[in-house]
Amino acid sequence: MRAARLAVDHEPDAEKAFFVADLSYVYRQHQRFKCFLPEVEPFYAVKCNPDPYVLRLLAGLGANFDCASNGEIANVLSTGVVEPSRVIFANPCKAASHLKQAARAGVDLMTFDNADELHKVARVHPKARLVLRILTDDSKALCRLGLKFGAPLASVPGLLAMAHELGLNVVGISFHVGSGCYDPSAYSDAIARARAAFDMGRVAGYQFHFLDVGGGFEDHTFENTAAILRDAIDMHFPDRSGLRIIAEPGRYYVSRAFSLATNIIARRAAADDVEAVATNISASAAGGEEQPSVMYYINDGVYGAFNCILFDHQVVQPYVLALSGSFHVPSDVAGDVRVSSVWGPTCDSIDCVCPTARLPAALQVGDWLAFDNMGAYTVCAASQFNGFTLSQVVYTTGGGAGAVETRRVLQSVAVQVAGTDQPTA
Repeated sequence: MRAARLAVDHEPDAEKAFFVADLSYVYRQHQRFKCFLPEVEPFYAVKCNPDPYVLRLLAGLGANFDCASNGEIANVLSTGVVEPSRVIFANPCKAASHLKQAARAGVDLMTFDNADELHKVARVHPKARLVLRILTDDSKALCRLGLKFGAPLASVPGLLAMAHELGLNVVGISFHVGSGCYDPSAYSDAIARARAAFDMGRVAGYQFHFLDVGGGFEDHTFENTAAILRDAIDMHFPDRSGLRIIAEPGRYYVSRAFSLATNIIARRAAADDVEAVATNISASAAGGEEQPSVMYYINDGVYGAFNCILFDHQVVQPYVLALSGSFHVPSDVAGDVRVSSVWGPTCDSIDCVCPTARLPAALQVGDWLAFDNMGAYTVCAASQFNGFTLSQVVYTTGGGAGAVETRRVLQSVAVQVAGTDQPTA
């Protein structure tokens, strides 16, 4: 509705795409995490979505942060309410200058997985508290991180012996079963490997007291994953006195908290609709898939928020948000659908958001399509290719459970930052 008013006023880019964030969803996910994994401290994976309000909310809720770069560390510390002790520099391969900056910032908890990193740390950040990242089975994940990081168990004794010789403080073990893990049993195997690495640490002269179970948590399998993880920890770490356990959830917190509204800026259809329909029917009768008869162009694409399609292996599906200026789409119109394709705004043929989608035949230029589950690995990796700007975020606290509490936490954080006695909006 605001876009329509701006268009009447001839505002440039009036129909700009935008995110809507329900921050109360992030709040509920945090409460859910604490309920089902009460012994595990969440360190939010900032790379997933560094949105400032998400960071402030999680900081106010007492969550900690998994950072992979100087920029992410600075971003988190700039909230004004996060101490360096609440950050883990969870990138096993860091630039020496980044290590120096981490030391200056007071961030000393960090991961490693190779000998060169040990020599680097010994040279520029010798007081670091190191966590050895081991290799685990991540074959059941959307993004396999083991292709790049993780020390095989066979190399652990040598790395620990080198760390001991260099006088470095190794405090524990970490692993990651892969981003978007769809087989919770992967955590059982990983915990068993971590136990073996703990035992190797004792032989090397260390008494580990830190276990990082990484990320990979999915919203729809979380309870099952938590149960498997709890059982595995009970089995392999029955005595947890003095043991600190953390995790690095990312998409779990934010994926469903963000939706994206996009405007249809252009449309290409077959010159003869009858011919197009006949072609589709013919393809269907022949046993093949129906081919799109309409191409819709929207004002965000794979170079923007939908980079998750390329980088995070996501499959997105649109739904109609507004049709002919109305948010109430009649059922008879919604039922009259045709096979369509949805494309981004850039002059690049790779910019395909959805190869096939069943959308109302009445859909026209100026109507709006929406996409759910757009909070993870979307805007954080968006570019401004072809001069298209990034989609902005409209923040809400919803109207359901957690809305009041979310606002209260954000107001409390604002008070801490402002150093006043009165909450600010």
